[in-house]
Amino acid sequence: MTKRSRRRRKQRVVITGIGGNFGRAVARRLHRQYDVIGIDRRTVRHMPKDIEIEQVDIRRRRVEDVFRREELDAVVHLNIMHDPRTQQEEHHQFNIVGTQKVFRLCAEHRVPKVVVLSSADVYGPDPRNDQFLSEEAALMGGQNFEAIRDLIALDMFCNTFFWRHPEIETVILRPVHIVGRVNNAPSKYLRLQKPPTIMGFDPMVQLIHVEDVVTAVERALTPGIRGVFNIAGPSPVPLSYVLNELERSPRPLPEPMLKSMLKTAWTLKLSDWPVPELDHIKYVCMVDDSLAREMLGFEHSHGLNQILRDVQKGPEPW
Repeated sequence: MTKRSRRRRKQRVVITGIGGNFGRAVARRLHRQYDVIGIDRRTVRHMPKDIEIEQVDIRRRRVEDVFRREELDAVVHLNIMHDPRTQQEEHHQFNIVGTQKVFRLCAEHRVPKVVVLSSADVYGPDPRNDQFLSEEAALMGGQNFEAIRDLIALDMFCNTFFWRHPEIETVILRPVHIVGRVNNAPSKYLRLQKPPTIMGFDPMVQLIHVEDVVTAVERALTPGIRGVFNIAGPSPVPLSYVLNELERSPRPLPEPMLKSMLKTAWTLKLSDWPVPELDHIKYVCMVDDSLAREMLGFEHSHGLNQILRDVQKGPEPW
């Protein structure tokens, strides 16, 4: 197919991982302004009719057809596996090898913009953390949590790509805990009626509404924007405050007991939370998002009360 002139069409944006909750949210926002092509190995349903869907694994050769067909203006890479039960080899193959392929295709086909969703989890919760971590802080989240190591490797690869291909505007977003009408680990924890907590610990936490992260992606597509950006929502609050506002009845337990219970539940597949996740309800990991507010012009629009109301509602019925 002959490539059409950019001047005669809307900009075309590829979204990888469009089948996930966040991918659908991004697609539903972006399709109003862009021609959206979604890529996912999963079956994708309940999408606007003008969104083109390619059901293909990003590691497969057929994904190259999407890049060959027409001149693309941007790629939003969200196709990152977070399931802690998946074997480490599969995690590596999908996250690292898949991302490398997407970025190689972007370089070969001269895609001018790439936006990647990483996470503030790459910094890692730690008692030695500065009060607010900047984008230059060390990525220490994989010290005790194997599942985060691939995310750190992916983040570092994207940073390397940023310097090797200055002709491509690469944007790496590191949002704090994304909650709202999604079904990820932080939202599931906050929906527990009797969430476990670690006796003697009440860390400050940062939450951000899923739609505000979509806004950050939208802002990252602005021409001229490149770099790494922490993305945060309302001011941080103690975990106990969040649970109180949600009218939860937390169960404070000694750490050794809670670790033992969680390990057993994980082994018996009664829980989806691996033991290292406990660090997130024990230690602080707060980020400084001033760069995103200054350079991206990003501002969160959902306050804490609205965020918690949407957590209560449960995930979108997609």
